[in-house]
Amino acid sequence: MNPYVAEMVGTALLILLGNGVVANVVLVQTKGNNSGWLVITVGWAMAVMVGAYSAAPFSGAHLNPAITLSLASIGLFPWAQVPGYVAAQAAGAVIGAVAVYLAYLPHWSLTPDGPSKLACFSTAPAVRRPAANFMAEFIGTFVLVFAVLAVPSSRNMVIGSGPGVIAAGFFGIYLVALIVLAVGLSLGGTTGYAINPARDLGPRIAHALLPIPGKGDSDWGYAWIPVAAPCCGGVAAALAYRALLNT
Repeated sequence: MNPYVAEMVGTALLILLGNGVVANVVLVQTKGNNSGWLVITVGWAMAVMVGAYSAAPFSGAHLNPAITLSLASIGLFPWAQVPGYVAAQAAGAVIGAVAVYLAYLPHWSLTPDGPSKLACFSTAPAVRRPAANFMAEFIGTFVLVFAVLAVPSSRNMVIGSGPGVIAAGFFGIYLVALIVLAVGLSLGGTTGYAINPARDLGPRIAHALLPIPGKGDSDWGYAWIPVAAPCCGGVAAALAYRALLNT
């Protein structure tokens, strides 16, 4: 599979399953209605795992522009491929969001609250304070990227040669899903932990374009934070990891 196609497919699966669990919890008359934050965080971790396993053999499974930029910033990914990866991730995110809309088609009109419908697509702060919201997304993405770089390092993951190394790489994706779960449970309550520009922007675009009854505003005034903060936090984490590795 072409790596750009893999990034698009993996991100689409990530969004379909991640935002799908939000829709299941939030929308009226679903089987999972009001099942709570824990279900959402576990669901998002599983969504990351499915998307990553689907794309990893072909693209490395970035599925996140913050990851792509972070790896490029420390020389672990070619800058020439960054635009294609980011475009593929954004396209996949839109596709995944449209699939969520179709999967829950009868429930949009049954749900009266516009912000709840938006939550099935993109994030919003619990308390709207831009500087604090930016910092929360920065810190969450910093933890994500720093841990993602640390988990597959030779000190953690290389436990032998041949099949041992393959098994370690396979298990590494599972550990990344646990990292996402940890970030969601501990740091996600402030902004909904976008920690991924494509995860927030692509579905927000879909929300703006889709004929969702009573959907309300797409909250474009907030949209820059879950795009800019993860990019800044991710690059800062990569630079910090490289600096500490060389000490």
